[in-house]
Amino acid sequence: MRRAILTLSLLAAALWSAPSLAQSRKQLGPLCTTDTTPADQMIDACNKIIALKVFSGEKLAGIYFWRAVGWNKKGDYVKVIADASEALRLKPDIAIYNLRGSAYYDKGEYDIAISDFNDALRLGPPSGILFHNRGNAWRGKGEYAKAIADYDSSINAGRKSPFSYQNRGISKQALGDLDGAMADINEAIRVDAALPQPLIHRAVLWRAKGDFERAIADGTEAIRLAKAKAPVNIMTPPGSVLISAYSQRGLAYEAKGDFTSAKQDYAATLEGKASDAGSKSNQATAKVRLSLLTDPTAPAPRDATSNTTSAPAGAASPAPLPTAVQSITRRVALVIGNGAYAHVTPLPNPVNDARSIAKSLRDIGFVVNEGIDLDRVAMQSTIRDFLRDAARAQVAVVYYAGHGVQVEGRNYLVPIDVALQAGGRMTDTMVEMDTIMAGLDDQVRTNILIMDACRNNPMTPPVATTQVASAGANRGIQAGPGLAAPASLGAGSTLGAGTLIAYATAPGQVALDGEGVNSPFSAALSRHIGTPGLEVQQMLTRVRAEVVAATKSRQVPWSNSSLLGEVYLTGK
Repeated sequence: MRRAILTLSLLAAALWSAPSLAQSRKQLGPLCTTDTTPADQMIDACNKIIALKVFSGEKLAGIYFWRAVGWNKKGDYVKVIADASEALRLKPDIAIYNLRGSAYYDKGEYDIAISDFNDALRLGPPSGILFHNRGNAWRGKGEYAKAIADYDSSINAGRKSPFSYQNRGISKQALGDLDGAMADINEAIRVDAALPQPLIHRAVLWRAKGDFERAIADGTEAIRLAKAKAPVNIMTPPGSVLISAYSQRGLAYEAKGDFTSAKQDYAATLEGKASDAGSKSNQATAKVRLSLLTDPTAPAPRDATSNTTSAPAGAASPAPLPTAVQSITRRVALVIGNGAYAHVTPLPNPVNDARSIAKSLRDIGFVVNEGIDLDRVAMQSTIRDFLRDAARAQVAVVYYAGHGVQVEGRNYLVPIDVALQAGGRMTDTMVEMDTIMAGLDDQVRTNILIMDACRNNPMTPPVATTQVASAGANRGIQAGPGLAAPASLGAGSTLGAGTLIAYATAPGQVALDGEGVNSPFSAALSRHIGTPGLEVQQMLTRVRAEVVAATKSRQVPWSNSSLLGEVYLTGK
C-alpha cells in the first residue's frame, strides 16, 4: 500500500436523511458511500444521485468525494482529481485533499501532491495518515530526509502502520543505510506478516546485499500472499503489488543466472494492469529485460557463482571475494563512438573519443563493452550485451559519442547507417535512449549516462529532410530544441542508488566535435575521470570548467542527477 485513506466526515446516514426520497433511491446512498462497494457499482450509484439534483453544498461535495473513491479503485486518477476538485470547490475537507493528493502522487506529480497534503494538515488536526502520505510524495521526489521525518511523525502520532515502517526503511535504503532499512522493514513484517509489500522491499535489500536466494524466497512469499488475498485498501493502485513482486523476483533470478525463471517473472509482470507510475516503470524495465533474455543471442543459464570481472592488462589479479560480494559489486560500462556516417555529415573524433574513454574506464577497473562505428543492428546488439552484464552490476556507466537527436520529447542515438528519408518513420532507424534507461532501472544500481552528442533535432518543422545532410562539423544534425532532459530519473524503480545523466553541452546548443583528435568534452573527461578520490559530480564540475575555457564559452556541459549521495569511480 502506497498511501492511506481518511474517511470523509459526511456519513451515508446524514446524506440520506431527506424524507422526500423514495425507498429505492435511498438504496443508492449506501452503494455510493461505502468503501467496500465494487468500483463500477459505486460510480453508477453516485452518478444517479448527482443526476437527481437534490443535494448541494456540503452534501453534494460528499457525493463527488465518494465517486472519486470509485475512480480511484479503478486507477483512473484523472477522474479522481476532477471529482475531488469539484468536491473541494463545494466544501474544503481534509479527506478530499488527501484523496486528491494521493491521486497526484500516483500520477507522479509529487509537488502538487505535497501541496494538497499541506492544505489538509493546515485544516488540522495533524494526522498520522497525512504525514505518511506526504512522506511518500517526498520520497517520490527523492528528498529522503524529509520523507523519513514525515514517517517519524506518522509513527509518533500513534499510527503503528507497517507501511510507515516499510517506507521509512525504503528511504533509509535510498540513503545507503541498508542495516537501518532492514530493521524497519523487518518491523513492518512483524507488525503484519500477512502483507506482501514489505517482503517485496526486503527482497530488494537481500539482492543489494548479494543474497539472491533470500531475495527470491521473499519474492515468492510476497506473490503467494498477494494472490491469496488481493489488497483491499482502496488507495493501493490496482495490480501494483503483483507487478512489483514479479519484477523484483525476476531481477533476483536474472542476477542469480536463472534466466528461465527470470523470463517467466518478467512475462508475469507485463500481464498486470499498470495504472500508477511505479507499476509502469516496473513494466518498462521488465519489457527490456525480457527482450534481452528471449533474444536468439541470449546467454545460456550460468552458475551464479561465476565472476566475469577481469583485471586491467598488466595488473595483479585481485584476491577472490565471497560469491555474494562478487556478484553485486561489478562495475560495467558501455562505450560507443559513431563517426563514419554514410548519409549525414561524418564526424572525425567520436571514434577517438570512445577509445580514450574506454581506456580510462578500464584503467580504473570497469568491464567495458566497446563499440566503434556501429550500424543500427550492431548498435542494438552491443547495447543488449551491456544490459545483460548490468544485471549483476552495482555501477553502470554509459558513454556515447556521435550524432543524437530529440524527436517529440524522446532522445535517440544515431547509428552510422541512419537514412532520414521523407515520408518514413525516422525514429525506426535510431536507438531510443529511454530503452537503455529502462533496462538499467533498478533499486540497487548507480547509473551514470554521458552523452557527448548533439542536442538538436532534425525533425523540427519546417526542416526538410534534404537539410539534414548539410550539417557542419558538430554533433548536431539540424538546429532545433536539443535533447530532452528526462522528466524523471527512474521515477518508478530507481530509488536506491540513483541516476546521473551528463550532456556535453547545454540545452539548445551543439556539442563541438573539436579541432584536435578529441572533442573538447571527451578530452576533459579523459583527463579527470580517473582522478583518485574525486567524487563524480565534482569531476563533472572540473570537466565543465575546462570545456567552457577551451571553447571560450561556446559550449557549456550540463547534467541532471538523482544521485542520493557521493559516488566515486576510482575510490574515495
